[in-house]
Amino acid sequence: MTAEDQPLLRVRGLEKVFPVKKGIMRRTVAQVRAVDGVSFDVGKGEILGLVGESGSGKSTTGRLILRLIEPTAGSVELEGQDVRALRGEELRKTRRDMQMVFQDPYSSLDPLATVADVVGEPFQVHFKMTRKERDNKVVELLEQVGMGSHHLRRFPAAFSGGQRQRIAVARALALEPKLIIADEPVSALDMSTQSQVVNLLLDLQERLGVAFLFIAHDLSIVHHASRRIAVMYLGAIVEVGDAEEVYARPRHPYSEALISAIPVPDPQAERDRTRIVLKGDPPSPLNPPSGCRYHTRCAYAMEICNTVDPEPTPTVNGGTVSCHLHTSGPMLNGRPISQSLRNTSG
Repeated sequence: MTAEDQPLLRVRGLEKVFPVKKGIMRRTVAQVRAVDGVSFDVGKGEILGLVGESGSGKSTTGRLILRLIEPTAGSVELEGQDVRALRGEELRKTRRDMQMVFQDPYSSLDPLATVADVVGEPFQVHFKMTRKERDNKVVELLEQVGMGSHHLRRFPAAFSGGQRQRIAVARALALEPKLIIADEPVSALDMSTQSQVVNLLLDLQERLGVAFLFIAHDLSIVHHASRRIAVMYLGAIVEVGDAEEVYARPRHPYSEALISAIPVPDPQAERDRTRIVLKGDPPSPLNPPSGCRYHTRCAYAMEICNTVDPEPTPTVNGGTVSCHLHTSGPMLNGRPISQSLRNTSG
């Protein structure tokens, strides 16, 4: 593989196990497998959407990549460099190339710091710039995200949620990173503001060539923002593929259920369509099911699903799906197997 073909970010077998402690002696009585064998690539300048319901391990995956949390196992490579092997100054320098936009714009910004201090802090930490140099850089960044120099001396409390998230994006852009992990960047915003922030990220990706790992629970937003989608369930990725392909023809039953939950703007079409209602609650990561982790809620579960965890299988669109329905061939009667079975099962 040449340097040009190499992905910007390469994640393989990423795991995180959190111990559950009880009692005065804080003995470990159980373990939570929050992330369990996650693997994916993010290309240079690409936006990869990582989607799944709350508790699936999406945010933990983002923090593991940046080593805000130390992984239990697996590898994370940025342009071929092993991020897990870095220490001290080497890790600090590498973090210039990887930044994060956090979910809540109300808690991710220091309420006692001005915009100039919040956005300018990376320049002080990494380059020891003077106040005037920092302010000039901050003004440039604010203009990139649709804000002006008159905001420089204001505090976060003076801004709306959408404006605060723009400030957070400006801070993430300060060191000209190659990758930004956007962890649910619009979930705390109203609908109109969500579209503005998503369009801002798309514009920045096009103008600056920065890659994004876009984490969200809303598949419709991920579909709009991403070129490829990875679907995550109970700590593991169950499907990866082209965004349009996954949205139009999901291969995994869980992906199909997520898409069926997206409202349709046409009232008649909304009434006529069939929504897939999942059985029960998601299993606890303290005691995940044996075999396929989704089989307890799957309408197409077979006997093999109870005991054998499916391996990722290539699909015709160049993606992968972890489902026993696809081990003998991804299509049935000219349609995805999950769709064909749903139609024949009534």
